[in-house]
Amino acid sequence: MEGNKFNSKEVWMHFFIWVSIYAFILYQFANEFNQIPFKLLVKLGIGLVLFYCNYFLLVPFLLLKRKLLVYFIVSMVALVVLGFISHEFLMHDRVPPINGPLRPRPLEPAVGLRRFPLLMPDTAIFALHFVAGALTRIYKEWNRSEVLKKEIENQRVNSQLQFLKTQLNPHFLFNSLNAIYSLSEKKSNDTGEAILNLSELMRYMLYEANGDKVSLASEINYIENYVQLQKLRLPHTATVQFKVTGDERNKEITPLIFISFIENAFKYGTDYKGNTHVVINLLIKERSIEFKVENTIGRKKRVLQNSGIGLTNIKDRLLLLYPDNHELLVNKGETLFTVLLKLNLV
Repeated sequence: MEGNKFNSKEVWMHFFIWVSIYAFILYQFANEFNQIPFKLLVKLGIGLVLFYCNYFLLVPFLLLKRKLLVYFIVSMVALVVLGFISHEFLMHDRVPPINGPLRPRPLEPAVGLRRFPLLMPDTAIFALHFVAGALTRIYKEWNRSEVLKKEIENQRVNSQLQFLKTQLNPHFLFNSLNAIYSLSEKKSNDTGEAILNLSELMRYMLYEANGDKVSLASEINYIENYVQLQKLRLPHTATVQFKVTGDERNKEITPLIFISFIENAFKYGTDYKGNTHVVINLLIKERSIEFKVENTIGRKKRVLQNSGIGLTNIKDRLLLLYPDNHELLVNKGETLFTVLLKLNLV
């Protein structure tokens, strides 16, 4: 277990903290009683050893492995024995005063208390170090566990996003090839331009959209190419519009976040005569983006839950990437279908 490995940096960090505490205690003691008893120095040294033993041995090998009874017995025995030994063998110490006459020493504890090490100051000092070692190690393991949980969660999210993206790419390619096939069937002179547009779209998806973020300008250019491809395959596109309002510079966004809505708009926004009504608006603000797309409900009746893998895909991605920073509103009227997506730039 990696958490049980000896770490010299931890030793020196804890040692520095304890020495700083000891220096303060000894200064206060010397200032109050004009002396520093040798017994106190030994107590503090034993306490420091107890801290390290509990931190590196007892907590990781007993407490964290749920051997609670063994840990409790070992702890009590160690504190009682050390408290008794300290009390019996370190009672008589006389250190000359630092300056001036020796000040009155505090009263010794009652005789009855001398035989109960758990109630003596010696054991209290040792218990303080012991508990500090346990709490410090438990906090370290808890913090390490939280970091590990976050790493696992990030890996899970990244894997899920990668899976969703692998779904999106074939779906997009399938729709685009259908568009080019329609042009080739008509022997259209625009087939070459459509293939060129598709190559630009695929280049973006393969090489630029692999990161977590892309520039908003690149995403807008990608949407323009897609709209142009759709215009080439459709016979009547007078009411196909794509409008951008605001400044896209120095802004980033998750790639391919809008394309599924646009795909579905073209898919369902064409009537039986080939007339297409798709209006796309992108309003760019300082810290947010409002994306709106509307289309007529054409020859294919749209059912939200069965509107293709693209729409389900984008909802899942929004929940993963913008869990608390998006608002999606879908409105289906008698003749018009509208999607409004608000994103906070994070």
